Amino acid sequence: MRRPADAAEAERRRRALARGRGGEWLAALALRLKGYRIVDRNVRTPLGEIDIVARRHDLVVFVEVKARPGLAEAIDAVSFEAERRIVNAAELWIARQPDAATLSWRFDIVAVRPWRWPVHVEDAF
Repeated sequence: MRRPADAAEAERRRRALARGRGGEWLAALALRLKGYRIVDRNVRTPLGEIDIVARRHDLVVFVEVKARPGLAEAIDAVSFEAERRIVNAAELWIARQPDAATLSWRFDIVAVRPWRWPVHVEDAF
């Protein structure tokens, strides 16, 4: 039997995950409108996780999506450890591509703020 605190925590986590999925969907839409093609989402590797992998020509963009009240909070929410995990996962993703030698890549952040259009920060780390 679950305790009330466990049930409340489970509900909080469920809502946070739903908010995250909605933020990633909105970020992907914003990137598509900027001319990117979404090639992968929620990439999980043994080394880390990538929210969105987008591509425009020979440029691959690894995007971390953060839903926060402000732009500064979203950027600050990506810690050095998170950056390292994303970079490691990206290196593994790139290594699996048949055209890896011809690709350029970078790491971006998309900040999703309440009631505002997402902000795309290119080459964030």
